[in-house]
Amino acid sequence: MKKNIYCVVLGGYVNSYNIIKELYNNKVKNIAVIDNTNNIARFSNKIKYFKKSKYTNIDLEKAIVKLKKNTNSDYLIIYPTSDEHIEILHNIFENIKSFCYIPFNNLNIKKNSDKFVQYNFCKKHNIPYPKSVKLTTTKELAHLKKLKFPIIIKPTFSKDRKKKVFRALQINNSEELTLNKCKIKNKLNNNIHFIASEYIPGDDTNIYSYIGFRSKNKKILNEWHGKKLNQYPNNFGNFSSASNECPDIVLEQGRTLLTVMDLEGIAQPEFKYDARDKKYKLTEINLRSMMWHGLGHNIGIDLHYTQYLDAQNIKVNPKKETHKNNTKIHFVYFAHEFSNLIFRKNYWKNFKYNLFSSNKVKFAIFDKTDLFPFLYSLKFLILILLKGIKDKLIK
Repeated sequence: MKKNIYCVVLGGYVNSYNIIKELYNNKVKNIAVIDNTNNIARFSNKIKYFKKSKYTNIDLEKAIVKLKKNTNSDYLIIYPTSDEHIEILHNIFENIKSFCYIPFNNLNIKKNSDKFVQYNFCKKHNIPYPKSVKLTTTKELAHLKKLKFPIIIKPTFSKDRKKKVFRALQINNSEELTLNKCKIKNKLNNNIHFIASEYIPGDDTNIYSYIGFRSKNKKILNEWHGKKLNQYPNNFGNFSSASNECPDIVLEQGRTLLTVMDLEGIAQPEFKYDARDKKYKLTEINLRSMMWHGLGHNIGIDLHYTQYLDAQNIKVNPKKETHKNNTKIHFVYFAHEFSNLIFRKNYWKNFKYNLFSSNKVKFAIFDKTDLFPFLYSLKFLILILLKGIKDKLIK
């Protein structure tokens, strides 16, 4: 066992802060954050080290090496929280692997981040997914004729969302497709690729996830499954509230995908329920910790602590989700919930259910032993409200 180990959380937003809380609550004290800005996690009293760094290959590698030197660490356990982090870690993998645990399979991580590749695995292993076509050139726009309207067009790689491109474009008919063709062609000509899929009916209350940790020894060491209750600012937004209520078919399908795709580290296959054929269809797989993973810690399944143990070759005792039979837990990011209440029509019923209908409500940011991250997060609430007001005035 190595003597001086640091857990290094990349990024500082909601998912990063909940990794820190989970590790700290499991008595892990050496926690560092590397981020490209001052964010929520920067102000936590649960971290020992913070370094600001640009997200480039050179800068992030320098920041990691400097952290090791400044903390006199023997070994660093890395926790990426965005697709951008994974891309950079993949690029610098060979330079830092001797002193870092990097939680993915470097041989296939780039290929497996392609949504069309993910759907091909579904096809081979009888896991439902929406009928889809890949768009990599303007000529391939003709393939859209194979799909029935409405269709959803998304960037093939999640990292492309960081560029000036839509997160999800819904097209309801041929007239709307004609109106949007120039915009899509422009992005394709700028080397942004898309996947177009037939739209699965239903709102953001129909989204379910499996979250598991698979070791480099090819074993799933811990896992849980749950569902989003709502998103912000709409059906294609980010997590607002989540619950531990989820059918076991989601667990089975997620477990299969982690295995057949030979994934390592934390991965999250996400499914949408299709009431037409009563199937849970894959929408995408996140290959790192997503925003609402804190629900797992609150139901007693600590995937990030599992990674901490496995990185040191310490035996992990898997836990089962025994809570499902008797305790309903809701995990809430209040800034998004409150903004939905203000700006989404007829949202009061959802708001009331998300905050007042469970056995326990756990908040993503608020922690009475660590108040500065919560106080700083109020900045995001103010910015969201101002943006919402501005958008309404423009309309």
